[in-house]
Parts: sequence; structure tokens; C-alpha cells
Amino acid sequence: MKPSDLALPTTAKPSDQQRITVGRLGAPYGVKGWLKVSSYTQPNDNIFSYSPWQVKLPEGWRTVNYSGGKQHGKGLVVQLDGVDDRDAASRYCGLDIVICSDQLPPCETDDYYWSELIGLSVVTRDGVELGTIQSLLETGANDVMVVKGERERLIPYLFGDVVVKVEVDNGVMQVDWDADF
Repeated sequence: MKPSDLALPTTAKPSDQQRITVGRLGAPYGVKGWLKVSSYTQPNDNIFSYSPWQVKLPEGWRTVNYSGGKQHGKGLVVQLDGVDDRDAASRYCGLDIVICSDQLPPCETDDYYWSELIGLSVVTRDGVELGTIQSLLETGANDVMVVKGERERLIPYLFGDVVVKVEVDNGVMQVDWDADF
């Protein structure tokens, strides 16, 4: 499942556990303060469903709103409030776009956001600990979990076939997977 939309009060300051990176601000676009955006949401313009965003500047976390965002060619561009020229926009280049987990709609049963799965301990049906989920890859056919323990394993995220049980609150995922594979 991929992120959708909800709102966050502009005064909120997310804790480390609540932060979810949904994109990255790129190079300035034009001379009026617009910036290119790399979105990690599906579809990519879904990033504009979230407002406000949080970015980490050298002086700390800052809430930013945007007055415009649109598809431009194969990419996205955004106009941040109060950023009216190319020089001001350059201050935001390379910053991650972060939202609070509260901004995500609840998932349906047996659906999880990737951010909920990262860090879970992966255990086989036989109780053998394989490691923790470091990241997930989108391969087209199915998502794949990168699990690091004594070695790295790539395990398909196939709920019901490979993934037997997910206990986010307990930090554990049980899988039907051979520990030697």
C-alpha cells in the first residue's frame, strides 16, 4: 500500500518515530522560486495530497506549505509559500519532504505502509531469526524485502504465501522461508 492524503496541523513537530519521507526537493525550476520534486508516492503526484510538509534546514525542522504543485513533463514542480525567486529556492535543494504518520489514512486489514515494515524482526515459522527489514524494493511482479541479519536476504513480500503474520506493535514478522536460503 502506498501513501494517500490527510492533513497535519502547521504547528506539529513530528518525532523521529512519526516521520515518513515522501519525496525530495530538487533543483530550482525557473526564476520565480519553483523547485523540481522527486516523489516517492504512488502515483507520483499524490505527494501534493499532503500539506503541510516538514523539511530539515540547518537551523532545524521547518513546516512548509506550497501554493502550487503540478506535473511538468515527466516530473513534478512545486512553488513553496514565501519562496519567490531562484536564490530563495536554492536553499531548499536536496531536502527530504517529510510528513507525519498521522497524515496517512489507516490501512485496510493485512495492508501495511512500507514505513511500518522497516525495522521489523523477521522470524521463520520454526523461530529462526533472519534479521530485520532494512528496506523494500518494488520489482513489478511483487515487492521484495531486504532483510539483514548474519547475511542479507531478499524475501518476496507475498502475504499469505511467504509472509505468514505481521505484528507491527510487537515488531515481528513471521515468514514461511527456509533459513538456509
